Amino acid sequence: MEAYLLEWANLLLRWLHVIVAIAWIGSSFYFVWLDNSLKPPVDEQLKKQGVGGELWAVHGGGFYNPQKYTGTPPKLVDDLHWFYWESYSTWLSGFSLFSLLYLFNAKTYLIDTRVADLTPTIAVVLALGFLVLGWIVYDLLCRALSKNTRLLSVLVAAYVVAASWGACHLFSGRAAFLIIGAMIATIMSANVFFVIIPGQRKVIAAMRAGEPVNPVYGQRGKQRSVHNTYFTLPVLFAMLSNHYSMTYASEHNWLVLVLIMAAAVLIRQFFILRHKGNTNYVFPVAAIVILAAVAAWIAPKPATLEATPTASIGTTAEPASSVKVDTEFAQVQQIVQLRCIQCHAAKPSLMAVAPKGLMLDDPAQIKGKAQLIYQQVVQQKIMPMGNITNITDAERATIAHWVENGAK
Repeated sequence: MEAYLLEWANLLLRWLHVIVAIAWIGSSFYFVWLDNSLKPPVDEQLKKQGVGGELWAVHGGGFYNPQKYTGTPPKLVDDLHWFYWESYSTWLSGFSLFSLLYLFNAKTYLIDTRVADLTPTIAVVLALGFLVLGWIVYDLLCRALSKNTRLLSVLVAAYVVAASWGACHLFSGRAAFLIIGAMIATIMSANVFFVIIPGQRKVIAAMRAGEPVNPVYGQRGKQRSVHNTYFTLPVLFAMLSNHYSMTYASEHNWLVLVLIMAAAVLIRQFFILRHKGNTNYVFPVAAIVILAAVAAWIAPKPATLEATPTASIGTTAEPASSVKVDTEFAQVQQIVQLRCIQCHAAKPSLMAVAPKGLMLDDPAQIKGKAQLIYQQVVQQKIMPMGNITNITDAERATIAHWVENGAK
């Protein structure tokens, strides 16, 4: 029953996280588009009221005319709509999901002893440290270089690269990608919580008190909002990457992560410029080239391990080839029993339920999923996760030989 309830918690948290993330990203993208699409008003009355830009749009059978004031509007209404719960809900649901899946199962998901031999406690502390330190370093950079936007952008990018390298040398590849995504997402939500919303509150308080508005709050909020929109696509890739082992299982996975995030930034830059009326196809073409190069670079290579010799057979009435096939599958089945069914079984010992419903205590599933086993165990070597069951190269070779000869 406990495993069943955990699965429901996983499902509901993931569902909530996706819903609120869509709301946050959607509103963020909309306001970036809106800000870049506004045109100076033609109506003299609007100009007198302080409207610096407006836009006419049609959607769902209705017409809309959003307007942006360059300064204080002539009247500040009480029922202002604030855009912050989307951000907070996304972070809270995401951190809850991260805790449920990774922090509470650090030995299985965070640690790969081939990367770093960490204890579960140290792994959890380091993972949380990435989130906290990520925000602190980023915020200090922004405060120190708020007027030098180009240098700030370079140093923030360099910090993300360094953090990616560090995470991939501390955690399992799958966890490292997710931690970097969570670190950037924490920066995004902290921008809203610590900078954008407090600044807006101070501006509104000054307006209602009839006091001069300090422009620094608007400048800081604008800068952090721009950073957030560039962070969005890299975060989305990092969050989705755990479903695509070919990215995080490569030898230089930190560089794979950095290159794909760079391609995401180039794609975002293309759309931002296009909203401003500047269509420059250099950015998406460069992104496609980077993604194609990464795909070619990390493409799985044929297995080169030498298979372990089969056991001596002895005299039998059956054809030698048939006996060899049966013996080889028996060896594979023995390896699976020793190294895999702790997670992939009807009643696994290391997991609440078998991941993806793959139960390798059933010989039919071993044969039916031979190619998947070959990809995960031999080519990419990401299973067993973190090599928690200490599979050997010789055992991987036995599986490789069996699959390459037809998995009979």
